Order: sequence, then structure tokens, then C-alpha cells
Amino acid sequence: MPVTSVWLTCQQPSRDQRRGRYVPESSSHPGKMLPNLAAHAIGSYTTPGDLVFDPMCGSGTTLVEAMHLGRHGIGLDIEPRFTALAEANVALAASQGAAGTGRVSTGDATGLLDLVPASAVGQVSLVLTSPPYGRGTHGLVRATSNGVRKRDHLYGDRERGNLAYAGWSRLLDGFAQILAASYQLLRPGGTVVITCRPVRRKPNDFIDLPGELLAVAKSVGLVPVERCAAMLAAVRDGQIVHRASMFGLMAVRRARSEGIPVHLVAHEDVLVLRKV
Repeated sequence: MPVTSVWLTCQQPSRDQRRGRYVPESSSHPGKMLPNLAAHAIGSYTTPGDLVFDPMCGSGTTLVEAMHLGRHGIGLDIEPRFTALAEANVALAASQGAAGTGRVSTGDATGLLDLVPASAVGQVSLVLTSPPYGRGTHGLVRATSNGVRKRDHLYGDRERGNLAYAGWSRLLDGFAQILAASYQLLRPGGTVVITCRPVRRKPNDFIDLPGELLAVAKSVGLVPVERCAAMLAAVRDGQIVHRASMFGLMAVRRARSEGIPVHLVAHEDVLVLRKV
């Protein structure tokens, strides 16, 4: 039976976790992994000098945290504007004296074996990633005289083949391809960590994305060893202090006014699997 544990990964707000460690433009990515979450996973499942891979690296959180912990990171992303951000963040980490190295490439991770160095096959200690959450996220908001405006809430170009625009069935098929190829990169006993959360497109349309991704990971031969909860809220004196966005709060209030007992999301599921 997989072990379950709770990771206190949001005691600081996400913006404070990134301040000075990431270039300011990193805020334009709509689905950033918490730096403390990435650091906890890397510190728990690798040792200094190990190789860490993120097939959908976005603005480069996995790579930056690996570098600061003395690991070496390789990342891919299908969106050139995000790999440019990741490269800038890798360069910043190097300038700050990070002991590890980072390498970023642009390309479709469903064909990742053609994109990563051949020398990485069978050498990766940890694959750490998170899937795109559908077509968009809450992004950033700004109050104007014409109401609230959103920005930086889309993953990228639908014409490029981004899985965020593929629909849930194709997203899962694409993720299966990515995990199957990542399996070949892993060393024996290597670990895969997937962070994700359930998705609610409408109050009565709930998608168990963690459960779906767990089934996909098992189908490519990965063995579950832990299922953890990485906090997206702070814990103070035994009480949860939420860090939900305005849109998250509004969605919960709207659903409850309609009699649907929705709660604020306070954690991400963390699926931990191994290659045996």
C-alpha cells in the first residue's frame, strides 16, 4: 500500500518563494509549480550530482530548484516563450552560484527521445512534472474602470499541439506517451513525481485528474510507492490559511449559493512512482 504524507510547501506565498530567485517575467506562466514543492521532491528523491528531468518544464522551476540543490536539470517545453523564460531562470540560478547545471530545449515532449541528449537515457534519477490544466487558468487579474481584466491565463498556441488544448482524452493519451518515453530515461529504481489536482470545469463537472494520471502511469510500468498532499495553503497553529485567488473564491461562493458543497482547493496530489 503506498505511503501517504503531507508536504508543507506553501508556508510562504508563492510570490515570496520566487522573489529574487526567478526573473520577474516568470509570472506570465499560468501554471507554475511551487518552488518549495519542487525543492522538497528533489531533496527527498535525489542526491547531489543526480540528473533531474521535466518534460513540461514551463518557466523552469524544476531546473532552478535542482540547480540550487546541486543536481543537474534537463527540461523541455513546447512553447518557445516559456523555454525562453526557463533559460533566463537557469542563467539567473547560475549567476547566483547554484552548484548544478540546467539545460532547456523547445519541443513536443511526446517525442522527447528525439529531443534530449542520448547520454541521458537510463541516467535520470527523478522525473518531476505537472500536466497542463485544460485550456487556461485563472492567471493574473487587474481591476479597471471596465471591470476585472485577466492576463497570462493561457498556456500557449493551440496550433502548436499544446496538450492544454487537446481535450481530456487526448491529454491523457499524450501524457501516457510522455511517461512511456520518460521511463526509458530513468535509471533502475528511478522516481517519477507528478503533481496535479482535480479539475472542476463546472460545479457539477468534476474530473479526477490525479486518479486518471495514476492509471496512466501504472499502464507504462511505473509502480506507485507514495501518494502525498503538497499544501497550497499555509498551516498556522493547526489551522489552514488559504492562498486562493479571487477567482477561486468567487467560484466556491457561486457554487455554494447554488447548493453545491464545493470547498477551496488547499493541496495538490503528489503521485510518487518508481521504475523497478
